[in-house]
Amino acid sequence: MLKIKNLFITILFLAPQLFFAQYTDVINSNRPGETMSAYAVGKSVIQGEIGVYGIKEKHDLLDYDASGFGTDLTVRYGAFTEKLEFILDLQYQMENFDTPYTSYKKNNFRQTVLGAKYLIYDPFKSDKKTANIYSYKANHSFDWQQLIPAVSLFAGANFVGADNPYSFSPESSISPKVVLITQNLFGGGKWVFVTNFIADYITTDYPSYGYVLTLTHGFNDKWSGFIENQGYKSDFYSDAIVRGGAAYLLNSNMQIDASISTNFKNTPSVLYGGVGFSWRYDGWYKEKQELIIKKEKKDKNKNAEENIDYQEKERKRKAKYE
Repeated sequence: MLKIKNLFITILFLAPQLFFAQYTDVINSNRPGETMSAYAVGKSVIQGEIGVYGIKEKHDLLDYDASGFGTDLTVRYGAFTEKLEFILDLQYQMENFDTPYTSYKKNNFRQTVLGAKYLIYDPFKSDKKTANIYSYKANHSFDWQQLIPAVSLFAGANFVGADNPYSFSPESSISPKVVLITQNLFGGGKWVFVTNFIADYITTDYPSYGYVLTLTHGFNDKWSGFIENQGYKSDFYSDAIVRGGAAYLLNSNMQIDASISTNFKNTPSVLYGGVGFSWRYDGWYKEKQELIIKKEKKDKNKNAEENIDYQEKERKRKAKYE
């Protein structure tokens, strides 16, 4: 019985803490690409990702030229559990259109989405791989577990106001949006491959279906770059876009980025580039973390004291019969 209790207390001291879960030491932004990552920001962590961009279009068939700019804002908040994240995604765009006969302007919210993302499967949750001191080959061979992705699901709604020029209907509407997300880590995390499979405006007359594939590489602790392919198709509009860019980590909670995008057709041809900034506040998370650590230390000290008292009582009990 004494050995069992000593073993239990040893385990309490050595057991890894699981409350770090989704939270990372440095900010994990979805910018400057268009994919959602599979992982949440962490319980009680709030994160903002904002950008501005310029856009230029030319439509050979309809014979118009357009130029303008826009801004996008994403607010992410982790709540209830480490696997859950609430997301507000806004995009506002302003354009000037010129044709041989007239000129006109178009400006409104191009996107207003509110929803939540949940991590369904994390292949690294129970990963306790350690170095094999007896085998060079085992330590340097390809890790096949990298092929198993983390999987998340996003479900939300599009909110479109009346008379929105970017909408397929003059009436206001609310329609579902669903995204299946996978994420793989390669090369010890230096390479990240994310896929999004999207069903958008599902209940409307013009549902849209698409995908986004993003490959990101971390060059060092500060710099990372990415390439991306995005495609979507509906009866209202279809396109395929390639995108590339880079991000720079200012500190553990702030990142700046830049990107450029283009497509492969002339109905219309599209070229746009932008810059952005990401910031997170993790003070509530750290406060909670410190409280948990303090409580664990207090519990461990209490258990250690109880163990010492127990051993002393056992020693006296045995001495009594000797």
